Amino acid sequence: MVEWRYVSREARAVPEPWAAPLIWTAAWAGAFGLVHVLDLLGALDSTGVALASLSLLAALLGVRGSFVAAPGTAVLCWGFLNFFGAYPTGEISWAGHRDVEWIACLLAAALIGTATARIVHARAAYRRITPYES
Repeated sequence: MVEWRYVSREARAVPEPWAAPLIWTAAWAGAFGLVHVLDLLGALDSTGVALASLSLLAALLGVRGSFVAAPGTAVLCWGFLNFFGAYPTGEISWAGHRDVEWIACLLAAALIGTATARIVHARAAYRRITPYES
């Protein structure tokens, strides 16, 4: 037998992710600023530091973005890493396995950030829903 119950009137929906173009704009501006700061600090000598920093940026953007925005975020961050953070500086190049690994790392970071946010928001929304007693 199915028992119908009213849901609390104060239930809030899961927040909608930001639109992909907004996430991509934030990725472009964030990656540009982050690479510039890393260059000023002299940290671009090690591409590992730049990759870790851009992966963190991709994950943070993934928290507010959707799964659709993750590939674009990864490619934008990779472009700044490749153009400014790897030899030859100032040229987009393709170095085989290295670039595939960088894109995979950045994509994984964006997807992990998005998945984590979706799970946390869904769990919070589930906990807010309580049966309405009349």
